[in-house]
Amino acid sequence: MYKLLIVDDEPQILEGMKRSLDWASYGFQRIETSETGEGALSKAVELLPDIAIFDVCIGTERGYEIIGKLKEMRLPTQYIIMSGYSEFEYAREAIRCGVKDYLLKPVERSKLQQVIEKIIVEDLHGTLGGAGGEDPNTDPILGIPYDQLSKLTNRILMMVKAEYAQNITLKSVAERFRMNSTYLGQLFLKEAQMKFSEYLMAYRMLHARELILTTSEKISSIALSVGYPNLNYFYTHFQSYFGKSPSEMRKKSQV
Repeated sequence: MYKLLIVDDEPQILEGMKRSLDWASYGFQRIETSETGEGALSKAVELLPDIAIFDVCIGTERGYEIIGKLKEMRLPTQYIIMSGYSEFEYAREAIRCGVKDYLLKPVERSKLQQVIEKIIVEDLHGTLGGAGGEDPNTDPILGIPYDQLSKLTNRILMMVKAEYAQNITLKSVAERFRMNSTYLGQLFLKEAQMKFSEYLMAYRMLHARELILTTSEKISSIALSVGYPNLNYFYTHFQSYFGKSPSEMRKKSQV
């Protein structure tokens, strides 16, 4: 539905930007890149991108000057500029020439996400759908609508969501229901197709990932906030669940 053009003279930046968001979930079906101003002009005319992201300096050229040329051609494109601290004056020039926003390098995933979502809604008159968020009627771990789950399972899920940062266990949940923990665990496993401990860990991991990608909090603080007082234990679970360490995930989210 949407087309994206990314322009930067550093190949690793281009690759990082392509990986920074799940572009397809926002409706971007085609993504093109260019390492030169001349190439950017040609690709923009051929692609007619909905959004174009330019580095403020592309070799000896200025991204905002190329944007100015494209604006003269009246392309139906919304522009974003990336710049470093030392190039802030250039970014101000870019804003004066009508770009929608500028992003400071290294680009944070959360900032990029906010800018893209704002343009989609306000300028492209689109909707975000499920991009970057969860269906409020479906459990984010199980992928099952809540109305298809029993009242008992729904109550267990609610307890996890309310107390995942605390020392919640299957035994403590069973005690509140005045049920045998083994029997309760079997009922949960049958309906959820995963053990209670697996669900709790997955829910904690999703919250940890969100904090790692959208904040600058220390990993130790994030671990504690999602119910892991033991940092080594947190690292082990995180590596096992995502296949990478928390620091690796945070580094890859920034360009």
